[in-house]
Amino acid sequence: MEDQRGVASQETMYILHDLSQLLNTGLSREQLRACVELIESGVNAEAVAAIVENLRKEAGKR
Repeated sequence: MEDQRGVASQETMYILHDLSQLLNTGLSREQLRACVELIESGVNAEAVAAIVENLRKEAGKR
């Protein structure tokens, strides 16, 4: 049962990454995984998106 959940989770991340690439988000699998983990732990999805956006702006200034 645990193996099936792991496989399903991995497949979900592959699909999410493919979708992310189609939308040109520029997020890596690791970055997507971190965002998903934050959202699953209760962090507001819009707040996660705002943080990612702010981090990109800050990185672009350097």
